Amino acid sequence: MEKRAYIVMWVSAHLLKVANRPGRQFWEIDCLRGIAIVMMITFHLLFDLTYFAGYNFNLNSGFWLIFARLTATIFIFLVGLSLTLSYSRATSEKKEGLCIKFSQRGLRIFGWGLAITLFTWLFLREGFIVFGILHLIGISIILAYPFLRVRRKFLLVLLGIFCLSAGLYLRNFTFDFYWLLWLGFRPQHFYTLDYFPILPWFGVVLIGIFVGDLLYPNHTRRFEIGEPGSKLNLLFIQPFSFLGRHSLIIYLAHQPVLVASLCLVLNPQLLLQFFKL
Repeated sequence: MEKRAYIVMWVSAHLLKVANRPGRQFWEIDCLRGIAIVMMITFHLLFDLTYFAGYNFNLNSGFWLIFARLTATIFIFLVGLSLTLSYSRATSEKKEGLCIKFSQRGLRIFGWGLAITLFTWLFLREGFIVFGILHLIGISIILAYPFLRVRRKFLLVLLGIFCLSAGLYLRNFTFDFYWLLWLGFRPQHFYTLDYFPILPWFGVVLIGIFVGDLLYPNHTRRFEIGEPGSKLNLLFIQPFSFLGRHSLIIYLAHQPVLVASLCLVLNPQLLLQFFKL
């Protein structure tokens, strides 16, 4: 069987084994992450229509570029905020080996990023993803652990601003080497469909850690929000919270589903050719 079909079946089987994250105490965080999921799927649907079907939605400038960056910023910001909650809950329960657990979690997500690198290299070749958002999140979880222990969290804002500024500055240049691509030194003639280097995006994680410690110290809300009414909860909060609690598996599965659906609707022969032995 052709390697593409084999890999798709392998991933489909393993996606079913991805552990669902336990319910959280803070519904508003899950809901916000769920909204970002819907935004992501919306943008990727437009991207697929442009890339595979020849539509032109002008995704590289204007509203849709801002929309895409806002979506990514929400995801990455929530990474930092959620790390604060995980750390404060673990320390309150006096759990040990937190550094190892955070490292294992980061490596697991980075591993999924490597899987996406392999997939896009096999299926697309041109523009395959080298250091995308899952690579960033995985590395950020590992790098963030020492900063979770910093008592003067306002220092994280300063460091976050520095990362953002350095990353924005580096965007003005290209370099003749590849080995610092992950950090934000973009090589000449480099093209990829998804690129989230440490600079500037780790700065968003650090700011998320600061906001998480500010709003949810010791794993408790510092503000009053209450529970949503039954109708609002049923129609809006629960669906988005569900998506937010399963964001990883949705991220991994949504593009194959979108592409396969578009192939079936627009060109069924393309899908058959894709799995041709």
